[in-house]
Amino acid sequence: MMQRRRTTLVAGLTAVGAVTALTFVAANAATAHNDSPFLASVDTANTKASGVVKPAALSPQLAQQLVATGSMPLVNGTAALPFYGYRGDGPMVPAPGTFTEASKTEPDKNTYLVLNGHHYLFQGHEGSPTGYVTRIDLDAPVSERVSLVAWQDTAGNALPSFDGSTWNPFNQRLLLTAENSTTGGVWQSSPEPGSKAESLQGVLGIAAYEGVQNDSDGNIWLVEDAGGKTINNAKLPNSFVYRFQPVDPSDLTKGGVLQALQVTSNSSDHHAITVPSETAAGTTPLTPDMQELHQAGQQFETRWVTLHDTATQGFTAYDANAAAKAAGATAFKRPENGVFRPGTQFGEFFFTETGDTNALSPANNGYGGWGSIMRLVQRGPSADSGVLSMFFAGDQAHTGLDNIAFASQDVVLAVEDAGDLLHSQRNALDSAYAFVVNDRPHADPVSPVRWLAEGRDASATIDSGLGDAKAAGVPGAASFQNDGDNEITGIHVSNGDPTVRGLLGARIPTPFQGGWRVFWTQQHGDNNTWEVVAK
Repeated sequence: MMQRRRTTLVAGLTAVGAVTALTFVAANAATAHNDSPFLASVDTANTKASGVVKPAALSPQLAQQLVATGSMPLVNGTAALPFYGYRGDGPMVPAPGTFTEASKTEPDKNTYLVLNGHHYLFQGHEGSPTGYVTRIDLDAPVSERVSLVAWQDTAGNALPSFDGSTWNPFNQRLLLTAENSTTGGVWQSSPEPGSKAESLQGVLGIAAYEGVQNDSDGNIWLVEDAGGKTINNAKLPNSFVYRFQPVDPSDLTKGGVLQALQVTSNSSDHHAITVPSETAAGTTPLTPDMQELHQAGQQFETRWVTLHDTATQGFTAYDANAAAKAAGATAFKRPENGVFRPGTQFGEFFFTETGDTNALSPANNGYGGWGSIMRLVQRGPSADSGVLSMFFAGDQAHTGLDNIAFASQDVVLAVEDAGDLLHSQRNALDSAYAFVVNDRPHADPVSPVRWLAEGRDASATIDSGLGDAKAAGVPGAASFQNDGDNEITGIHVSNGDPTVRGLLGARIPTPFQGGWRVFWTQQHGDNNTWEVVAK
């Protein structure tokens, strides 16, 4: 059992009748009620140890319940896609001495909806070579719990691997993102099983989109995860933050304008921070711009630059990443997901940078290699300009930040996807953290609370060993295709409201009360999806 310490930040427990419910609130020892204990932090991450299964450790006020596991059969599954977390191309567990195993489908970001009185959880699946969308019926028995929503597009083609998802209440469709620089983009689908997903590449372009959110004006915000060229263990910044302003929010196929965020340097010439050339002599990720952008306490003016307008440029699929570079937009260190802060009328947008996830990266020393959480403040969601600041600077113990969700107006949750290499380098598996947000750009170090120290399930432990064998050149291991250690993904806090009032960021969450629920997925290995509950 992991040792735990008490923290002076985050989460009071309040009694509601006979039920104890947890509310994530910004609190401190000076202002909290004496009878309201705080959410205790898990002291340390689980260590990485070869061949050892490790259970997850949660704050003692929290528990988790399994809502789906990879071996659950799909109600309407196919021979190729028979299970929630496994394809039909091999056994779930390889025979001793062999390396043949079913491909893991890797359910990713969760989207919770209450539709026609039923409580559903949707996921896109990012396991290669193709993706699909599933629906977990949280009210159904295990044998009827998980269904295939979409696995083909409107032309009958296989779908790409999906990473991100959200619900667009303006047109009552799921929005799904494919994180691939040459074939990625956004698709939309009805939520019913057996649906056909529709490509929006001719509207929103081709890019390695991952994070996707709507705002109250019907705009779609997209966060891209496209790692640039690696130089001396550090990746060039190559990913952008986008905003799409549709002609008609109820029908995205009518087109609109795609924009990207441009950040202005505070240097004397106030130049736009743009992308270093990948081909120029002396190219390096260690630029003064990247150092300035990741300096605590700095505030930067921003504006949105236009990349594509369907009214004048038509509906032919286009390269959004290339258009962002041509327009002088600002590239970040692999931003992956973003969310609006509740209570700000969609005027504050927080997004994560994953960074290099390598302890040997020279960019770790002040150039964004450890990643960050960025904070964009605007007068409104459709404003042309704003102010960007770094809310949190990552370090070796808090890096690879990926999915993000607000648990209250003042507490934001972010989870790690540090990867097997960094797990070994720091001897620590992934964790999930809670950060308290104040109402000014944060110039001082933020002390996050670790509320989840992820473990490693039995299947991931096997896969980790097989991956090590592959890396060591063991005969027969070269064909092994699955990832090793588990990854935290899909952190999601929602009350499931499918209307515009239910947009993430429209209302202040109250987890475990008033219909608000918390989910996360333990990707890879057994591919388990969990609901977090209060004890």
